[in-house]
Amino acid sequence: MFICKQANAVAILLLMMVAAAGSACSKFQKILKSDDWKFRYNAAIDYYEKKGDYYRAGILLEDLVPIIRGTPEAEKAQFYWAYCYYKQGQYETSAAEFKKFHDTYNRSKFAEEALYMHCYSLYMSSPPLHLDQANTITAIDAFQDFINRYPNSAYAQQAAGAIVALRAKLETKAFKNAKLYQQLERYKSAVIAYDNFQKDFPDSRYQEEVAFRKLEAQYDLAQNSYMDKKRERFIEVVRMYQVFVDKYPKSIFLRQAENIFENTQRQLKNIAAVEAAMKKEQEKVEKTAQN
Repeated sequence: MFICKQANAVAILLLMMVAAAGSACSKFQKILKSDDWKFRYNAAIDYYEKKGDYYRAGILLEDLVPIIRGTPEAEKAQFYWAYCYYKQGQYETSAAEFKKFHDTYNRSKFAEEALYMHCYSLYMSSPPLHLDQANTITAIDAFQDFINRYPNSAYAQQAAGAIVALRAKLETKAFKNAKLYQQLERYKSAVIAYDNFQKDFPDSRYQEEVAFRKLEAQYDLAQNSYMDKKRERFIEVVRMYQVFVDKYPKSIFLRQAENIFENTQRQLKNIAAVEAAMKKEQEKVEKTAQN
């Protein structure tokens, strides 16, 4: 009997919820179909401000914005419309709408916030590390533009922090890409990638490891080169080693770097011996030809 009563109570509750949802949908449809745009506008503001229903507010505002352009209500409607996209996680669309708002109402009291939210929407749309980071670069540029336009903004510090976070993301991506080239034994590409990293991120926490990995990749490149390239590439290893030990004399990679240097010295001696033997053989051939 108790179980039956519980089941009935659950069924009644579900019916009430369905009825309430149906009633809400019916009410929203009536608002949506109304010919009175001010009625729809007030309903949209109510959905946004009081109910936090950004989906319904967004539907109403999307329909209203083109209709009420030039009216006193248009500014707030377009600003809220951009926020409706943001609140629903549609960051690329909200970025575009916030930018459109700022460009249209650049003297508005919401203009500064709109431009910041344009930047922040781009920040939120920045993709995972394994994907292309074009959006991340766009977000950095947007934040920098915001700081230039509004240097005394209440959002300026947050914008600067976002730039640091986004650059750290690009930094990690560049470091992992360079290491991937090395793991795939594409040593020349790895050396170039490490070199670019050093130039692009001079203050990176990875700088010490990058300097060592570049030395390591250059050694492997030399080791796997044709004979006519080996000598110059091993000489470059020596140069990189000297730069590394001068800059990081207490590096955790120092012992490995010294091993590379010692192996390189042996390789250069072997190459010199081979070149001397070849030269001697060539001279012998030339002397025979003269006789």
